[in-house]
Amino acid sequence: MIKVLIDGKAGAVKEGATVLEAARMLNIPIPTLCHHPKLSPFGGCRLCIVEIKGIPRPVTSCTTPVTEGMEVTTSTPALEDLRKTVLELILSDHPNDCMLCERAGDCTLQELAYFYDVKENRFAGERRIYEKKDGNPFIERDMEKCILCGRCVNACEEIQGVSAIDFAYRGFKSKICPPYEHDLNCEFCGQCVAVCPTGALTGKGWSHKGRQKDIKEVDTTCPYCGTGCGITLHVKRNEVVRVTSKESGWNEGWLCAKGRFGYSFIGSPERLRTPLIKEAAGGFREASWDEALEYAAKRLKEIKEKHGPDSIGGLSSARCTNEDNYLFQKFMRAAIGTNNVDHCARL
Repeated sequence: MIKVLIDGKAGAVKEGATVLEAARMLNIPIPTLCHHPKLSPFGGCRLCIVEIKGIPRPVTSCTTPVTEGMEVTTSTPALEDLRKTVLELILSDHPNDCMLCERAGDCTLQELAYFYDVKENRFAGERRIYEKKDGNPFIERDMEKCILCGRCVNACEEIQGVSAIDFAYRGFKSKICPPYEHDLNCEFCGQCVAVCPTGALTGKGWSHKGRQKDIKEVDTTCPYCGTGCGITLHVKRNEVVRVTSKESGWNEGWLCAKGRFGYSFIGSPERLRTPLIKEAAGGFREASWDEALEYAAKRLKEIKEKHGPDSIGGLSSARCTNEDNYLFQKFMRAAIGTNNVDHCARL
């Protein structure tokens, strides 16, 4: 363990830990935009600068490893003035449309502007303007709100291993985009959306459905496969308006395209809401659960007695949990008496 002194608080951290990690272990806040605890340090936003005894200039705490006996100061008038200046420079190239932004109330940049009391920007000049919008069906890319923090690039490369996006061009023309600036065409897992600290990346299905006010969060399990990822449903007026995932779950906040964007079936008018029994004429009629279960049990018994248990087969579902599928195969083998059990193994 390495001993370190941060703002007068002594602590011990593992070798290889950064100053930012050490400060957070000691519950000492340091503002960041580009840092994410599950991605490689980037040091692009420069907001996490600190002073270290013996070093004549501020350094980024997210990329600086702790050394034995290091003395760190995280907040001084000079540091806070530098951070505010950096924030103003970022905001000078950022649209001021928080009233309509999907991420208002959940935007790190907005929160930092509030904390540092940035009411007016003293930096004026040319701004980057991007009129092109993606034709993909899932992710809205508003590049004017992009602050080039690199989180999305790192998530795509390090978490998904896809590298569908990267930095392009240099200087003022720098931007993050797919190859040759084509429309985004990837797995659409949405990891980039999950790590974006601004409104640059959002779900297209979220638009004007609700932000933070009157949103009820319901923690549940993703229904699409037996993996069991934890998801959080954001509900407004009894409608699921978007899906996220908390880092505390076993999937650590990561989801696939189906788990993150495939929720429209919940409120679909075509969704079955009651059991249906097929009549002799060929049509279906609604029935109660008691009637449907009693009918199914009666017909299974009749078929088994007339044709034998192997005349019956069971098809299970990948959308069920392992426990449900276990009970189903147990029912087929023990109650029906057949090994004719299969599983779609697909979604």
